[in-house]
Amino acid sequence: MLLDNLDNTSDVVASRIEQITGTPVALVVGDAADDEVVGAAFAEHGPFEAIIHFAAHKAVGESTQKPLEYYANNLDSTFALLRVGLANGIRSFVFSSTGTVYSNPADLPFRETGTRDLVELSNPYSKSKLINEVILADVQKVNPELNVTLLRYFNPVGAHESGLIGEDPQGIPNNLMPFVARVAVGSLPEINVFGDDYDTPDGTGLRDYIHVVDLAEGHVAALEKAQPGLASYNLGTGRPVSVLELIASFEKAVGRELPKVIAPRRPGDMAATYCDPAKAESELGWKARFGIDDMTSSVWNWQQKNPRGYAS
Repeated sequence: MLLDNLDNTSDVVASRIEQITGTPVALVVGDAADDEVVGAAFAEHGPFEAIIHFAAHKAVGESTQKPLEYYANNLDSTFALLRVGLANGIRSFVFSSTGTVYSNPADLPFRETGTRDLVELSNPYSKSKLINEVILADVQKVNPELNVTLLRYFNPVGAHESGLIGEDPQGIPNNLMPFVARVAVGSLPEINVFGDDYDTPDGTGLRDYIHVVDLAEGHVAALEKAQPGLASYNLGTGRPVSVLELIASFEKAVGRELPKVIAPRRPGDMAATYCDPAKAESELGWKARFGIDDMTSSVWNWQQKNPRGYAS
């Protein structure tokens, strides 16, 4: 069962998942922060053994302009899912966290034991995720049979190889890859490169991009290996890629140069974030399979097949 308020997606996704998997997918349209909505979904479609909690606003820059919206949405959804889930006997709670909970750049590559200091984090998005991690740890302590898995994502990108599912944010994208894709398809004029004066090899930000298919397989591995207790894992490739390198990879997929301009740094952005994913490999048997060229070519395949996103 999928529960989504469709704030930044389309109900078409459910039917496309059915096409890919050959399995019926129930879609409940509603707010995951509403106990009544979550309770009704459990009553109609349950019982469930596990919750995978993706419901969050996720743009670092936007969160600095809308802190109250980010804290309210990203915390209230966790509260409602936990209250209803625990009341209905769930055994596992898998939480979509982020690699931006690590606060000390000197810790690179980030490991699960890296510094996570709320005061030092630069934006409300990251802070909301770290607060969620603290809440979940406290809840697990008083529910010892519950499995809580914190998956710290490092810049998910890419699309399913079929071209049926891809990223289609509403309005102007806040994240780099869908922005580049829309420039390539002609719906946006040029790529904004936010900052070229970072202390990195080419001056642009370094990120650990991970293919969404690898990310999905990480969630499956987390559920298959779930044991009572609290565990955290980095999900990334461990190989940092700069903004300009990502754009160059996308240009290779498209077969032409894309227009781009250098813009000022965005508030809240770090120079570099990338991880050591060894713990996920050793404990979950999971390892990322796809590189940056696989990611950009899959997005271009999706964008060509869906030039107007899910409205195509």
